[in-house]
Amino acid sequence: MIYGSFAQYYDELFDEELYLKWQNYVEDNTSKNSKLLDLAGGAGRLGVLLARDGYDVTDADFSEEMLSLASDHATEAGVKLNLVEANMLDLSGLDTYDTVTCFADSLCYLQNIDEVQTVFDQVRQHLKTDGQFLFDIITPYQTDKVYPGFMFNYQSDDDQRFFMWSSFADDDVEHGVIHELSFFDRQENGQYQRLSETHFERSYELSKVKQALHNVGFQKVEVTSEFGTSPIQNDTTRWFFKCQ
Repeated sequence: MIYGSFAQYYDELFDEELYLKWQNYVEDNTSKNSKLLDLAGGAGRLGVLLARDGYDVTDADFSEEMLSLASDHATEAGVKLNLVEANMLDLSGLDTYDTVTCFADSLCYLQNIDEVQTVFDQVRQHLKTDGQFLFDIITPYQTDKVYPGFMFNYQSDDDQRFFMWSSFADDDVEHGVIHELSFFDRQENGQYQRLSETHFERSYELSKVKQALHNVGFQKVEVTSEFGTSPIQNDTTRWFFKCQ
């Protein structure tokens, strides 16, 4: 299960600046004090930021461990965060919202464009009249040009923890990429315990994403880059969608 055994590691290593940028993007496009569902909201970092600013936030995620971290973060921040364990492919039982968000490549972990459209349909059913859907996905340029051969290594200041991330193209999937992730924790005996996971992501041509949105009833679709501050270009690595 994605983010199953590594939830705490991801939470600690994720770039906090990205959460601030997502926060600004949401607040630039919504009204505070509104009811918001953060789909695949994980450890609740974005949800806590929005709740601090007056939003009524529900963090829905498939991982029980991630939601446990979200509960801790909400308690530490002194804010209310509604937590729901849910699969984004089936949101039955959830309420309706003024805004639904879905960031951090979450849609790129789905199997195909049909599953992506299923999520779009679920979101559409849980939006209030005039509600909006804000999400981002990586582009084919990111999967085909940027990620293959990408490597990132991290070492803690006290040498207690190491992280290695390598990415390469998935030859069996159009616009697919494979991420090999390994964490090394130093034990009391001086040896390192290794935990590894393999993640599979994929992107789609922009026309296919737009068509899937239109198929489920979204009529207004605005696509930008750089967290909504720039128009898209051929070398755009992440699209940002505002849909109604």
